[in-house]
Amino acid sequence: MLNVVLFQPEIPPNTGNIGRLCHAAGLTLHLITPLGFSIDDRSLRRAGLDYWDELNPSVWDSLDDCLSAAPPAAGKYYLTTKTESPYWNAPFKKGDYLIFGPETRGLPDSVLDANAGKNLTIPQKRGRSLNLATSVGIVAYEALRQIEAG
Repeated sequence: MLNVVLFQPEIPPNTGNIGRLCHAAGLTLHLITPLGFSIDDRSLRRAGLDYWDELNPSVWDSLDDCLSAAPPAAGKYYLTTKTESPYWNAPFKKGDYLIFGPETRGLPDSVLDANAGKNLTIPQKRGRSLNLATSVGIVAYEALRQIEAG
């Protein structure tokens, strides 16, 4: 239905919670190395509970490798605090890719600059950023809402 891409995630419980969300919502999870933890990390598995084995995330050596395997018609959206374009204005459709950066630094400027028309943000009144798992949930469920309303 949708693809969630975590570029170099750093915190195992965040990735575990995102895996759990992907399992519950029927989303595909892609992890881009290097990871800040082992896939066998106990806290990752605890957060994902017994869903992790069923989820079977794809692990890629690079973002380019992951996205070059995507169907050409798939939309690719890059989530960042460095844009003014809100996520709810994106025309999400089945098969799209929602791409999130690591917790401490976000997506690299080179990736954002190369995809300027596809950068989205979650508007916030205060603070620097939301937790990664919260951000994935917000955007993924808006995309699902749009697709189901289709």
